Amino acid sequence: MQDIVGLLFKYIQLLKQTSVCKRVFEELSAVCETKFHYPDKIQPLNYVIRIASNMEKYPPKDWLVGSSLLSNFNPDVVHMFLREFSPENVRIFWKSKKFEGDTDKVEPWFGTAYTVEKITTSMIQKWMSSAPSDNLQLPAPNMFIPTNLSLKVAQEKVKFPVLLRKSSYSKLWYKPDTMFSVPKAFVNIEFNCPHVRDSPQAEVLANIFVQLLEDYLNEHAYDAQIAGLHYYTSRTDTGFKVTVFGYNDKLNILLETVVDKIANFEVKRDRFAIIKEMMTKGIYNFKYEKPSQLAIEYRSLILRDIKWPWKEKLDVLPNLEVEDLVKFTPIMFSSAFLECFIAGNMERDEAISIIQHVESIFFEGSNPKCQPLFPSLHLTNEVVKFGRGVSYLYSVQGLNPSNENSALLHYIQVHRDDFILNVKLQLFCLIAKEPAYHQLCSIEQLGYINNFYGRYDFGIHGVEFLIQSTMKSPRDIDLSIEAFLEMFENKIYEMTNDEFKGNVNALIDMKLETHKNLWEESLFYWQEIMNGTLKFDRKEAEVEALRQVTQQEFIDFFNEYIKVGSHRKKTLSVRVYGKKHLSEYRSEKSEPLQLHSLRIDDILSFRRSQPHYGSFKGSFSNMKL
Repeated sequence: MQDIVGLLFKYIQLLKQTSVCKRVFEELSAVCETKFHYPDKIQPLNYVIRIASNMEKYPPKDWLVGSSLLSNFNPDVVHMFLREFSPENVRIFWKSKKFEGDTDKVEPWFGTAYTVEKITTSMIQKWMSSAPSDNLQLPAPNMFIPTNLSLKVAQEKVKFPVLLRKSSYSKLWYKPDTMFSVPKAFVNIEFNCPHVRDSPQAEVLANIFVQLLEDYLNEHAYDAQIAGLHYYTSRTDTGFKVTVFGYNDKLNILLETVVDKIANFEVKRDRFAIIKEMMTKGIYNFKYEKPSQLAIEYRSLILRDIKWPWKEKLDVLPNLEVEDLVKFTPIMFSSAFLECFIAGNMERDEAISIIQHVESIFFEGSNPKCQPLFPSLHLTNEVVKFGRGVSYLYSVQGLNPSNENSALLHYIQVHRDDFILNVKLQLFCLIAKEPAYHQLCSIEQLGYINNFYGRYDFGIHGVEFLIQSTMKSPRDIDLSIEAFLEMFENKIYEMTNDEFKGNVNALIDMKLETHKNLWEESLFYWQEIMNGTLKFDRKEAEVEALRQVTQQEFIDFFNEYIKVGSHRKKTLSVRVYGKKHLSEYRSEKSEPLQLHSLRIDDILSFRRSQPHYGSFKGSFSNMKL
């Protein structure tokens, strides 16, 4: 704390001794002007609140502007504020466990113990003199601030993304902005690297790689964000992803910086140790997660063809050293394929130039970092295909012995992506959501975590109940859910045609709502690309399917896929038993199963023995377009 406060006042001292920098003011002014004139659409409610708060502070002519734009450059005002940044005016709040037992006051609202001490100027002077002698200086010029905000005329008015380019190294999807008219662009590049899925060790090393990459890029993050440019790096099921979004004028500079850090990745020993420790703590603490989170993890392990258990990842972490990541990184890149999507205020030639530049860095030269992905190594995401009429059961004791809560995840697998079946399932979720909450939460009061939602796994649709409770055991919650579905069956038979049409129209209205901004639109299209479904007209097609569906067809759908006892229904119950329900857990394990039920004892053995839905993502080189 003393070092931090000492550095803070050292920097204030630097500012007082330096003439007020007009360049910094001009940069901030340019950023504010750009943000004000090219905002993303926000929720009307939030906009109204902002304007209303401005009415308290500004004259009517400034209500819409508020503090969004800077006024005239005035060094005297800046110096006036700097004079107030003094030890006499500072108040420091310091929270630490080290104060336990050494406090002399208790605040009356929450009973928090605290102490108040006077800080003198001489104390802060002492902290300043002993603080690290960092090279404090004013910010360098921000190279990311946009200067060219012109809008480019799209060469083709395409409504949906088009496959602009395909090579043995990459695929480029492209969608020019025809909706929002803002000088912004969106670039997504997914590095598909099959070796990240080789083992738990490979997955952990890939995770450390991505976190270190993020860590190394921090030095550029602040200037870019100030200028309205953002980047994200994240792990994916098949490798890792880089996203850059914001004003397109300097977007290439940021993207080239990120790509350069990837291509010339070096493992810094001190940062590796910190990331490894953080990751170890995070995985170790997973056993203290809420039972509902454990249930979600077990469901994913059961459904997904390649997913390593957290315990295996925790087992390999302690033995990993810097040298392991140094050896793994070239192996990870040895075989790769880039899936790219570029959208917004960018011409097609610019989009092609971006991906050609990335290809040249990774795939070209006398000693390329990457080799193209063989067709036999294409990466797919497959989902376990449950048997019709079978109820699967996985019961397990909670990992935290002191947690009294139990959890039940009740998953119904319905169908592979299909417009007509999609809208029927969505209708079921819409109509059942309020009655499910009312019955299971308000009336039966099963638990404070009480969720019901549609589920989507790589093109496989279903529906899921997730309930955490101390009131009932997971088995009893399972029975309550089935009782609700039986009761809901009566509701859909009693529903009038007008009520049914009202629900259909409500769902149509939701689907007809346009994307609010380029970011939202781009994420929608990227989801289709990532899953391999490529149904860019999904909203329009599902609206058309909704207009055709009849009440009887909806009832038939419910009876076939959702109804309790249906010969086609496919159900998975994941039951996590907490401390309060351990006796029920032991008795359930010894009881015989009902007809057409199957107990899962070993998740990995079960997953390997089951058929899988074919992936929508085929070979990158042979995929039909």
